[in-house]
Amino acid sequence: MSSTATRAGIVIGTVLALTWIAFGFWAFVFVAVAMAIGAIVGRVIEGKLDLSAVVGAFRGKRSSS
Repeated sequence: MSSTATRAGIVIGTVLALTWIAFGFWAFVFVAVAMAIGAIVGRVIEGKLDLSAVVGAFRGKRSSS
């Protein structure tokens, strides 16, 4: 794992922990979901995630890759 990924993990963990402490469980859940959605959107924009393959996997279609 690169040091950039490690730093990102530390920052994400810190944000989530502080959210839980300051605002409670449901705010923590909201922030975690928002971060996940942001990460998915970022991957799609960068071209690192094929959204049609993800939808196909949820529909039960198998991919050859």
